[in-house]
Amino acid sequence: MTVGHAPPDISPLSKNDPEEHPGDAPRSPSSEAPPGAGPALEALTPDGSRGGRGPLRAVPRWLRRTVGPVLLLVLWQVSSSTGLLSPVVLASPGTIARAAGDLITDGTLPGAMGVSLRRVAVGLLLGGAIGISLALVSGLSRLGEDLVDATVQMLRTVPWVGLIPLFIIWLGIGEAPKVALIALGVAFHLYLNVYAGIRGVDEQLFEAGHSLGLGRWGLIRHVVLPGALPGAMTGLRYSLATAWLALVFGESINADAGIGFLMNQAREFFRTDVIVVCLVVYAFLGLLADAIVRTLERLLLQWRPTFKGQ
Repeated sequence: MTVGHAPPDISPLSKNDPEEHPGDAPRSPSSEAPPGAGPALEALTPDGSRGGRGPLRAVPRWLRRTVGPVLLLVLWQVSSSTGLLSPVVLASPGTIARAAGDLITDGTLPGAMGVSLRRVAVGLLLGGAIGISLALVSGLSRLGEDLVDATVQMLRTVPWVGLIPLFIIWLGIGEAPKVALIALGVAFHLYLNVYAGIRGVDEQLFEAGHSLGLGRWGLIRHVVLPGALPGAMTGLRYSLATAWLALVFGESINADAGIGFLMNQAREFFRTDVIVVCLVVYAFLGLLADAIVRTLERLLLQWRPTFKGQ
């Protein structure tokens, strides 16, 4: 406080108190918000509910989330029907739907999905085991960090797609290079996030564990692993996205089955409808995998309160 200014008035009755101005009507608590109050402070309606939410808030959330995709499909179909969008450039949604029906009826699409899912599952398990193991060794021990972390940080900067020629030389042109490419992309994401989760555990939790008599393995089980679980879930989500991306490149390596094989065949015959069907399948499988991880997060991280949005 600057010298020479009068001290603030801290008397029980302020200038706006009703007892000093009997003629003024008392102000309701919601008539004016404190300085700096934002939209989080909403006025209460007479029935006690919060006002100012808008009519769109009354619409179910799942319906609001479908507005954007539906408008995009309508615009796409209109552009194709009016000739603004050539079928050579991109097929219409109706043509794509018919192509998807044909591929499902003759069993081509389900068979390709099964092959691709098997590749992703094997690569995810292999890469997950490698990434988590290296993260535990590096995160739980300074000696392990000195031996492992520098090497992993160096290798992760190498474009893993550029390793395809080496994988072909080392592993041939069968399933092994495809699975290895997926495992490589998965391992780096899980390593980084699990390692960061371990090193991000609050030091006070270790002190509390020591005071409760927990030994080294007790601290790892009851403090480190639960504390690193949010990071592991984040790493799993990134790993699944990378796995589908690696699958696209992997199935371009002399593949004779899978979604990528269908896309390569469609490219040779300029079948944009089949290409879009394969892309939609990739997107659907990625969305399904993300939903599974979100379910795991809700089950395993019930102890962690999170912000749900306003």
